[in-house]
Amino acid sequence: MSIAKTYNPREAEDKWYSYWMENGFFRSVPDEREPYTIVMPPPNVTGVLHMGHMLNNTIQDVLIRRARMQGKNACWVPGTDHASIATEAKVVAMLKEKGIDKKSITREEFLKYAWEWKEKYGGIILKQLEKLGASCDWDRTKFTMDPDLSEAVIDTFIKFYKEGYIYRGVRMVNWDPQGKTALSDEEVIRKEVNQKLYYVRYHVKDSKEYIIIATTRPETIMADTAICINPLDERYKHLQGKSVLVPLVNREIPVIQDEYVEMEFGTGCLKVTPAHDLNDYELGQKHNLEVIDILNDDGTLNEKAQILVGEDRFAARKKIIALLEEAGQIEKIEDYKSQVGFSERTDAVIEPKLSMQWFLKMDHLAKPALEYVENGEIKLIPDKFFASYKHWMENVKDWCISRQLWWGQRIPAWFNEKNEWVVAKTEEEAIEELTKQGKSTAGIRQEDDVLDTWFSSGLWPLSVFDGVRNPENEEFKYYYPTNDLVTAPEILFFWVARMIIMGHDYTQKPPFRNVYLTGIVRDKLGRKMSKSLGNSPDPIELMEQYGTDGVRVGMLLSSPAGNDLMFDVSYCEQGRNFANKIWNAFRLVKGWETTDSPATSAQKTAAEWFESRFNQALVEIDEHFANYRLSDALMATYKLIWDDFCAWYLELVKPAYQTAIEAETLETVKRLFQKVLKLAHPFMPFLTEELWHDEIFGQREANDCIIIAEFPTAEAYNEKIIKDFSVVQQIISEVRNIRNSKGISPKIALPLAINAAEVDYEKYKENIIKLANIETLSFVNDKVSGAVSFLAGKNECYVALENNIDVDAEKERISKEIEYLKGFLNAVDKKLSNERFVQNAKPEIVENEKNKKADAEAKIQILEESLVSLG
Repeated sequence: MSIAKTYNPREAEDKWYSYWMENGFFRSVPDEREPYTIVMPPPNVTGVLHMGHMLNNTIQDVLIRRARMQGKNACWVPGTDHASIATEAKVVAMLKEKGIDKKSITREEFLKYAWEWKEKYGGIILKQLEKLGASCDWDRTKFTMDPDLSEAVIDTFIKFYKEGYIYRGVRMVNWDPQGKTALSDEEVIRKEVNQKLYYVRYHVKDSKEYIIIATTRPETIMADTAICINPLDERYKHLQGKSVLVPLVNREIPVIQDEYVEMEFGTGCLKVTPAHDLNDYELGQKHNLEVIDILNDDGTLNEKAQILVGEDRFAARKKIIALLEEAGQIEKIEDYKSQVGFSERTDAVIEPKLSMQWFLKMDHLAKPALEYVENGEIKLIPDKFFASYKHWMENVKDWCISRQLWWGQRIPAWFNEKNEWVVAKTEEEAIEELTKQGKSTAGIRQEDDVLDTWFSSGLWPLSVFDGVRNPENEEFKYYYPTNDLVTAPEILFFWVARMIIMGHDYTQKPPFRNVYLTGIVRDKLGRKMSKSLGNSPDPIELMEQYGTDGVRVGMLLSSPAGNDLMFDVSYCEQGRNFANKIWNAFRLVKGWETTDSPATSAQKTAAEWFESRFNQALVEIDEHFANYRLSDALMATYKLIWDDFCAWYLELVKPAYQTAIEAETLETVKRLFQKVLKLAHPFMPFLTEELWHDEIFGQREANDCIIIAEFPTAEAYNEKIIKDFSVVQQIISEVRNIRNSKGISPKIALPLAINAAEVDYEKYKENIIKLANIETLSFVNDKVSGAVSFLAGKNECYVALENNIDVDAEKERISKEIEYLKGFLNAVDKKLSNERFVQNAKPEIVENEKNKKADAEAKIQILEESLVSLG
């Protein structure tokens, strides 16, 4: 195959992804190998690929590809989540466009539309992940409402119920008036909101006196059932035992006393609205107050409000203020900031609401899930998230698991005409249970509510391998527990904790070993990416523009675990440039003609150095992977390829223009190039596979693909050659810098003398002459007068420039450099003369400052001698 002048990502991506799929490289079945398993955090079926998905799935793909190359049985299970609230909202909106009201159709008809919607749109995001190069076992694709997964969810509900963990009762819950469903505490996002604080006059019964109550929610006044004061508050002691009238509706309510009231807040008087505030509800229970719920499920006022019936709560707020002002019952209005709860799914303002719901007791279930993380059986990466995880698990509340929706797993509870109920898997079993309990089976019907989506996705690592229904099956025993979970910190409690809880309850094992928590993808201004801000690029367009490998590299270069990624398209450009660098390096090598001559000693030295440098870098890269520092692993790979391989090794061995390269050397280059490609493959799968199959490496068999090639393993390396060559690199770079600063053409060969102190330069002589374009290389014991000097390691080097420089300009340059170094030396001296610094700083920091001082003094000495030699 001939290699094109420029890399065509689109062509390579389509070709090789299809090839991998056709040849089953992503497929995994249990065998004798060590399994390496990842379950994909299932994206919502409503979703399309966004930058967070890009980051999350790129990380998973890098991990799975590396494990596959390490000879492990890599299994990456993909799938989607049914996302009850979000999907139902999409389907309701779709029906509205068709002129259909959800209320006008049956549950069965609605579900038919919902499944049609899911089949049409639900797989979009998975197809987009293919574009990303995700090497998932697509034959294993799961959906959280697949029949087998749904059965596992129902079985789990029944199991927990029989074990006494599930109960039903009226509790104050977070209510989403837009989604018309209850939410768990974790689904409520607290935001600071600019509001108004309204000071309202409540008239004391049979008196001309009134008391003033401060409230941010005047629309709930009609639900007040008491006014509460602190018993120690002298201002209001005279009101004990009296009543006040609720403004606008003139309903009589008592004045009660409770230490719960803060005397310093507002006016020190609290209106108690048990139906619409959690704390008020608890206060109402304590004082046996009436509960008046004035809101419908959609957030409009009902008949109990007596006024403004049918009005939306926020419209009612404005109208009530107008009515209160008209009645002279507003004392004043102030600006006020406070935290308000919003629905994580619909962004509607949450209403506290008393509602009959199903709950899962969490206290006992949460303990093992905390212990796994405390004892290190499950590692959170980075561990900075442990504190918040521990706090949540130690203060866990019972989980409201019911949702007032139709899309989802319907709760397996059955009611008779008397509203008596039993939990059973089928209607037949429910009839049998009701009969056994001596209860009527007339009018039997199933609970309308469905289970919280997180309840079903909490079973994900179990249910994708059928571990709930059939725990003894071969696949479950082989793949479970899984290895790594890659997810976002914001669902650490929504999802991760619940998977640990359910995994332990079923298997007494953790569901995974490591949880890699990615950061949030933000724009370069630090803002979270969102459609409303218009600051989120389309991932598909990015991949079209920069190539998938370029985008993958661009994202990973700047995404340390748990830290937010400040994304800029320039990163993708950097990734594309890296791909082009590798492509052009390959074009260079492919264009070389060969001669039968053996490799030169200089070429062998270059290969020996790069081999050692490769293994040194591989040790570092393996350590980064072991600690899930993928960004660092990529950067180490990037530097090794760009700097060491392309900028140094290939330059050291490449033949002179229009001359041939030694065949032995070319074989070494090809061998090392393949090692480099294997190292880069997890990050850049398409480019590396494309180059892997070039004819320069010989004919490949159909299954001889880089995707399953053996990942390099670190071998012993020569530390001395790496150290010595770093000095050689310094010398070459310094000579090049001298040329640039003096305006000397790179074509003019210069003489170089080295006062060799630590390196056997005979070994590197030819390499220095070639890359620094040296006319003569000599080794001296004394200083060379009339030459520009510099320090490389501990070696003094001299370049005689003769008539190639402007002496006066060079004197000025050296004088400025001496002046700068003396200023630097002065700063270091001040630090070292500071006793507090020397006593308190770490020994290695003090030693580093001493090294800086010695280095600066040596450089100043050489520069001063150069100045003297110039006359």
